[in-house]
Amino acid sequence: MEQDNIVNRIGDTVNIEDLFNQLLGGNIVYLLLAAFIIITIFAGVRIVPQSEKFVVERFGRLRAVLGPGINFIVPFLDRVRHKVSILERQLPTAEQDAITRDNVLVQVETSVFYRILEPEKTVYRIRDVDAAIATTVAGIVRSGIGEMDLDEVQSNREQLISRIKAQVANAVDDWGIEVTRAEILDVNLDQATREAMLQQLNAERARRAQVTEAEGAKRAVELNADAELYAAEQRAKARRVSADAEAYATEVVAKAIKDNGIEAAQYQVALKQVEALAEVGRGEGKQTILLPSSALDAFGEAFNLLKGKT
Repeated sequence: MEQDNIVNRIGDTVNIEDLFNQLLGGNIVYLLLAAFIIITIFAGVRIVPQSEKFVVERFGRLRAVLGPGINFIVPFLDRVRHKVSILERQLPTAEQDAITRDNVLVQVETSVFYRILEPEKTVYRIRDVDAAIATTVAGIVRSGIGEMDLDEVQSNREQLISRIKAQVANAVDDWGIEVTRAEILDVNLDQATREAMLQQLNAERARRAQVTEAEGAKRAVELNADAELYAAEQRAKARRVSADAEAYATEVVAKAIKDNGIEAAQYQVALKQVEALAEVGRGEGKQTILLPSSALDAFGEAFNLLKGKT
């Protein structure tokens, strides 16, 4: 019984194989053709990401550069040889020594950003892009700093950066590269130069302090001279006013003498004597004043003249 079942199963298997062979015998060519068409389609379609470009070669020679999106190539003849990223790249921070125009050794830290615009130039004209750009930047930085003094390097860093960027952009243009940014991160000096600069800075500060002090003294002298000149002008004005008053008083006295005779003059003299005696008597404290007898006669003369006038 079991042997009969085994024989039946073997017969069914043989029948299935015969049926499969019959199906393939008539359609094998069509199946192979369909498979070839599918493979050809997949081989001829290339989807390029937005951040990349593909360099296509045909028999080892540049054929085309594929941009982002769906692209078609000749299957089995064209090959995507290079996949190049067009994103912006940053070179590792580089340090290079340079000597300024005034013979000071400085260590400059630089950083460069770039991106590839024409992959066909980058692929076939330069092998190591990063190393080539780093070497170019180092040479340009040394050349630029060698034409500047240390103070100019410290104060005109923006001008130096612009110059480096322009020269690097011109140097790498044949490689299909665009330099987007070039930065000088730091300018370092050795310890001896730092100490010398510190001494120079302290000396400059002391000089400025002395100049400021001298300018202050000069200004004080000028102000004192101006004050003295102003005081002299004011005294001159006071004298002129006093002289004008004396002249006016003399004119009045002269007119009184002319109108009233010599008695008016005698009255004025006696009045002045009385005022002088009153001024002497205003002294502070207890004191004894000795006056000539003629001084006391001034009171009598003044009263007599005043009585004569009335």
